[in-house]
Amino acid sequence: MTVEEDTPEDDLAEGTLLSHLVELRSRLIKIAAAVILLFVALLPFSQRIFQIVSKPLVEVLPGQQMIATAVASPLLTPFKLTFFVALIVAMPVVLYQVWAFIAPGLYRKEKHFAIPLLASSILLFYAGVAFAYFVVFPLVFGFFTAITPPGVEMMTDISAYLDFITTIVLAFGIAFEVPVATVLIVWTGLTTPEKLGKARPYVFLTAFVVGMLLTPPDIISQTLLAVPVYLLYEVGILMARLIAKKSEKDTEPDEN
Repeated sequence: MTVEEDTPEDDLAEGTLLSHLVELRSRLIKIAAAVILLFVALLPFSQRIFQIVSKPLVEVLPGQQMIATAVASPLLTPFKLTFFVALIVAMPVVLYQVWAFIAPGLYRKEKHFAIPLLASSILLFYAGVAFAYFVVFPLVFGFFTAITPPGVEMMTDISAYLDFITTIVLAFGIAFEVPVATVLIVWTGLTTPEKLGKARPYVFLTAFVVGMLLTPPDIISQTLLAVPVYLLYEVGILMARLIAKKSEKDTEPDEN
């Protein structure tokens, strides 16, 4: 009877896996702590936050007031909205912790490339949120108010409004990450800028399908999501081409 001894490779693999799990837990704890701290700090201003977020709809409502159909809605809706705002404000911390988790596995050149990509992803996410609040909301709510049939008074429940805006904000925040996603798939070698350019008609159609699925059933909000997504796809192709050219120059041997 023989006893199998653990090989150094097995010990290394196990140790590496455990260290990754510990590191992942640490990053998740930091993300949760950042969101909770921001939520606690913003909680005293929950009513004011709700007033600011509901302003695009309240301004176009006939009575400039919303309603609460559930007993606990006046308490729970601002509470949920504050947590959602805390999550959005904490997004740089979330993305940085994701970056810090994967950074040890990158080469030095890849780290130099990933840092501007991280900054771009944060800026694009906030650009999508701002676009939804300042452009999409006024147009969509104005459209809904204008098409209200005669004899019908538009009265929106605050809980339904919260569900609506969280969906739209997240949809636009994620959709504005298209250039980053485009650069990443080229960077990893899954495709090339030339192939992405040939896929333009399919991307254009897909952008409207995604807009139809993620936004209310009206042509305005669908178009306001689909058009920026396609334009950002073109920006992503341009960025991928520039990065590909830079990589080719870096890999060319020096002529001495």
